Amino acid sequence: MAVDTKRVTGRRQLKFSCYDDILKDVHNLACRPSRQLGNWSLGEICEHLSRAMNMAIDGSSIKAPWYIRVAAPLIKRRFLSRPMNPGFQLPRSAVQLMPNCKETQQGIAALERAIERLKTEKERKPHFVFGHFTREEWDQLQLRHSEMHLGFIVPE
Repeated sequence: MAVDTKRVTGRRQLKFSCYDDILKDVHNLACRPSRQLGNWSLGEICEHLSRAMNMAIDGSSIKAPWYIRVAAPLIKRRFLSRPMNPGFQLPRSAVQLMPNCKETQQGIAALERAIERLKTEKERKPHFVFGHFTREEWDQLQLRHSEMHLGFIVPE
């Protein structure tokens, strides 16, 4: 049965300032026992994050509904500067962002490759909701997104 992630308590409150912070946290989680508070394992979270990061470089065929795109300029700054709220349901068209790996090391390897791409490739594609982002804005979005998801894995 799926967990209602809006109601989960005990999540870690994270604040990443760079991609290396994400990798350090993931490696620390992988080398010790932990509890999964949400619906995805550490491997699944890492794969999902890697897919979102690669989307920043490769683009996406996902199309947000028009009313969300209209409201996007009003909420853009909030998504870049504040913690993301859990429980957001991706549209059905976002299947390319959904994880399918169960192996922790496979997910971590995908995340490591995606972060390396973000560090080395300069070009960024428009976001499917917010449109054009600078490289720095894309980075902030990826950091906030990673904080939210990795907060569901708690070391024991």
